[in-house]
Amino acid sequence: MKKSRLAAVGTIAATAVVVLSAPAFAHVSVSPEGEAAKGGYAVVNFKVPNEQDDASTNKVEVSFPTDHPLASVMTQPVPGWTAKVTKTKLDKPLEIHGEKIDEAVSKVTWTADGKGIQPGTFQKFPVSMGQLPENADELVFKAIQTYDNKDVVRWIEPQQKGQEEPEHPAPTLQLTAASDDHHGGGADAKDDAKSGDTEKAASSESSDSSDTTARVLGIVGIVVGAAGVAFGVLAGRRRATS
Repeated sequence: MKKSRLAAVGTIAATAVVVLSAPAFAHVSVSPEGEAAKGGYAVVNFKVPNEQDDASTNKVEVSFPTDHPLASVMTQPVPGWTAKVTKTKLDKPLEIHGEKIDEAVSKVTWTADGKGIQPGTFQKFPVSMGQLPENADELVFKAIQTYDNKDVVRWIEPQQKGQEEPEHPAPTLQLTAASDDHHGGGADAKDDAKSGDTEKAASSESSDSSDTTARVLGIVGIVVGAAGVAFGVLAGRRRATS
C-alpha cells in the first residue's frame, strides 16, 4: 500500500516538473558562450525552439536594443539559413576605440533555405557582438518567430522586476562585471579557460592515479603479510608434529 502511494506521489511530482518546465523550454532565449562582460565583446546564441506540432519555423527576426546600440555584430553561418544584418543611423554617434561610429545594428533576420526548424527540434543562431555597454546590467532583444503556416509569435514582452514571467518574454542577456581586458568571452579567455581545465584535469588524473597505486600497494602488502603469517603458523605446526 505504501509503495503504491509513493509511486503515485512520484508520478504526480514528475508530471508537475514536466508541466512547469515545458513553457520555459519553449521560449526564445539568448545566452553567452562563456561570459558577456560589460565593456567587452561576447559570442551569444539565440536559441529558437519549435512550439508547433504541424508547422516549421522558417524565419527568425531579432531586434537589437536601441538604448544601448551595438556597433559590431557578426553572424556565424548556420547551415540551411541565410542571415541578413540591418543597420540604422544613430542620432548620437558612438565613440569606440577612439573612432566615431554613426550607425549600429538594429536587426538580424534569419531565413530558412530549406525545412527550417521542424516540430520537436530547436536551432541555435550564434552572434558575435560588442562593444557591450558598461552602464547596463542586461540587454533586451525582441524576437519574432514565423512559421510556414503563416503563424507569427512575438517574443517582445520585457520581464518586469518582481512580477511573474510574461507569456511571451523577450530574450534577455545578463551582463557580468567588466573584465580587466574588456574582452569578456573572447577567444583568448576561452583558450585560457580550456588550458586551466586541462591542467586541473591532468592534476586530478595524476592524483587519482597516485591514490590508486597507493591502494594497490597497500592491498598487496596486506596480502603478503597475511601469507607470511600463515606460512609461519604452518611451519610451526610441522615442527611440533615432527
